[in-house]
Amino acid sequence: MATKRISDEPAFILHQYDWSESSLILEVFTRHHGRVALVAKGAKKPTSNFRSVLLALQPLRVTYSVSGEGHGDIHALRGAEWAGGHVMPSGDALLSGLYLNELLMRLLAREDTHAPLFDTYAGVVRVLASEHGDALEPVLRSFELVLLREIGLLPDLHVETNTLTALDAERRYTLVAEGGLRAAAAGDRATLTGSHWQSLHAALGGEDRYLATFRTLVGDGAQLASDLKPQLRALVQYHCGSPMLRTRQLMMDLQSL
Repeated sequence: MATKRISDEPAFILHQYDWSESSLILEVFTRHHGRVALVAKGAKKPTSNFRSVLLALQPLRVTYSVSGEGHGDIHALRGAEWAGGHVMPSGDALLSGLYLNELLMRLLAREDTHAPLFDTYAGVVRVLASEHGDALEPVLRSFELVLLREIGLLPDLHVETNTLTALDAERRYTLVAEGGLRAAAAGDRATLTGSHWQSLHAALGGEDRYLATFRTLVGDGAQLASDLKPQLRALVQYHCGSPMLRTRQLMMDLQSL
C-alpha cells in the first residue's frame, strides 16, 4: 500500500486524547489539508520529543504519513516543531481560544481544506496571546461570522431570509437559528438595524473578511458585538447540535461562582 508523506505542514492542535498508555490521538487543523487525525506514538513517554511541543493554541509545523486513500483515516505523526511567534494565551483569552477550537472540532468536516479560515484562526490566536484589551468580544464575534460564512451556514445578511426582501436600513432585525434573518418582533431582545446587517454582509464579502468584519464591529463600539453575541451563539449551538458546547458550559459555571 502506497504511503504519502506530508512535510512541514502549518498546523494547530485542536484536541487530544489518550490512545494507549504511551500514545495520543491528535485532532489537528492544518492549512492545506483541513482537519486531520494523527496518532502520536510514544508521545506520553517522559523521553518523547513531542511532550513539550504538542500544545493547543501554538503554531506548529507537522510531518505525517498518509497510507492508502488517506480520507477519514488516522495518520501517523512523524515530526512536530513549534513554529514560534507568541506565548500561550491565559485567563479569558485561553478559554476563548479553547472555545474556538471546539467550534472547529464540531463544525469542520475531516480533510476539507479551508486555507483562508486557517489563516484567520492563526491571526486570532496571535491576538488572544497579546495585550488585546477590550477587543476580545469583537474578536470572537468576527471569527464566528467568518467561520459560519466559510462553511455555508450563515444566511445572507442583506435580505430577510424567508422573503428575500431587502433590509430597511432603519428597521431592526434579528438572526434566529431555524429561520435566518427576520424582522424583529416585540419580544426580541437582541437585534441589529438593517444598516448594521448590511455593513456586516459587505464586510464578509470582501477579500479580508475577518479584518473588515472586526472593523465593522468595533466601529460602532461594544454594543454591536454585544447585541450580536446571543444571536450568533444560538446559531452556532443549533448547527453544533447537542450537547451544549463544553467550553461555553465552563464559562457559564465560572461566571456563577
